[in-house]
Amino acid sequence: MTAPATPDEAHRSTYSAAGVDTAAGDLAVELMKSSVRATHGPEVLGGVGGFAGLFDASALKAFERPLLATSTDGVGTKVAIAQAIDKHDTIGQDLVGMVIDDIVVVGAKPLFMTDYIACGKVHPERIADIVRGIAEACAATGTALVGGETAEHPGLLGPDDYDVAGAATGVVEADRMLGAHRVEDGDAILALASSGIHSNGYSLVRHILKNAGLGYGDRSDDLGATWGEALLEPTRLYTSPLLSLIERVGSGVHALSHVTGGGIAANLARVLPKGTWAEVDRSTWSPAPVFRVLSDIAGTTLESSEGTWNLGVGFFAVVQADRAGDAIAALGGDGIPAWQVGTVRLGAAPDEGFEQGAKGVDGGAVRLVGAYADGAK
Repeated sequence: MTAPATPDEAHRSTYSAAGVDTAAGDLAVELMKSSVRATHGPEVLGGVGGFAGLFDASALKAFERPLLATSTDGVGTKVAIAQAIDKHDTIGQDLVGMVIDDIVVVGAKPLFMTDYIACGKVHPERIADIVRGIAEACAATGTALVGGETAEHPGLLGPDDYDVAGAATGVVEADRMLGAHRVEDGDAILALASSGIHSNGYSLVRHILKNAGLGYGDRSDDLGATWGEALLEPTRLYTSPLLSLIERVGSGVHALSHVTGGGIAANLARVLPKGTWAEVDRSTWSPAPVFRVLSDIAGTTLESSEGTWNLGVGFFAVVQADRAGDAIAALGGDGIPAWQVGTVRLGAAPDEGFEQGAKGVDGGAVRLVGAYADGAK
């Protein structure tokens, strides 16, 4: 028969002794409640803290054939920079940008989102900062933040380490879904400006700075900020301006592409139909200084990072040619600089150097041509 544990042995076997602080987790929930509730409309039931988030889907009865769109993502190694300079109030917007802006690509309106934060130790104020950023970005995109989870993983993650992920669901009427099936010969390809690096390619960023012996607290005179501050510029949110564009331009909007992992040409190729091709004219814009400075430090060209960074283009919109001006004006009115970078052409690509589809999609062919402009767009 096993002897009862001594008081010291019992203490050593408690959850807190194993490194998990449930009280800190409860405090984090209290600190984030008000920001989460601010995203809730009458469709959200049950409030904060339930085992599952509840969303009233009665509005879907008004759809003839509602298609649910879903997306999940994280923000990659950008979190390492947030941790290094102890600034956590922008990572939430990065997460929403990566998740929600994928849903609008098919023309869907986001409905709700959930988040997941894994950390080595719960720091309530830090967790609240992250979730507050998520909630504020959800509100900006018209998305209800209906639930989430914070998990403490001592021994697997360091005390100051964390990672974030999220998932979201949206809806689009079947006959209004955007995509390659709508794209036509002669369509205009519009580029929508990014706010910076967004949330892709940070492993390369960190590699460049490490090799150059630069720290995140070091100031870059070219960028007018420390490296940490410059690199944490939050991902631009496109959902609301794009949904507005779809309403204003209607069937003139044919396809959208979110420029994330894989870079410029590959992401555009994914939303063009097989049997079409396009050239993206680099001379129509100038990549932001952060891209130029990083390339100079690494001793590489901007062209060499086109498959990794967005280089100033966060989204593409493929629109009916005679509606391109209207689309550019509408986006500009919503604070998104946009310009035409190319035209969709029917037929086989004329020669070599094109990227054909990407990520399992047998789509169109795209290549970048020309040289980047010297001045700011």
